[in-house]
Amino acid sequence: MKDERTDQWFDFDYSLLRVVPHVHVGAYEVVGVVLHSRTSGFIGILYHLDTERLLSRWGDLDIELVERELNALKEIARGDESAGAIGALPPSERFHWITAPRSAVVQPAAVHAGRSHDPEKTLRELFAEAIPH
Repeated sequence: MKDERTDQWFDFDYSLLRVVPHVHVGAYEVVGVVLHSRTSGFIGILYHLDTERLLSRWGDLDIELVERELNALKEIARGDESAGAIGALPPSERFHWITAPRSAVVQPAAVHAGRSHDPEKTLRELFAEAIPH
C-alpha cells in the first residue's frame, strides 16, 4: 500500500542479492535488491541477470539454477501461493527469510536501513544504482 503524501516518511530495510557461484572463493556479482517497509506495508524485489557477463566470469555457472532461485525469492516476496508456507507468512517475516544468511548460489548481502517517502520508488532507485544493466 503506497501513500501518495510526500510529507510522510517510511522506514525501510533492504539487501542486495548476489550471485556467488563458488562460495569457497567468495567472488560475487550483485543482481538484485529486496526492500521491505513495515510501516508502508511494502515488500518488493527487483533483479536482472546479465547472463553473458555472468558466464564470462564463471563459465560453469548454472544460469537456470540462478533463475529458479531468484524466481523463488520473488514469489516469496509477493506472498504467492507457489511459495508454500513461507509465502503465507507476514511481509516482515518473508523479508527476514529472504535476507537470512545462506550458502546458496544466490545470497543476500548485509541488511541496511533507510527512510523514504516512496519505498517502491526507492527500490527502483537502489536497483538502478546497484545493478549494471
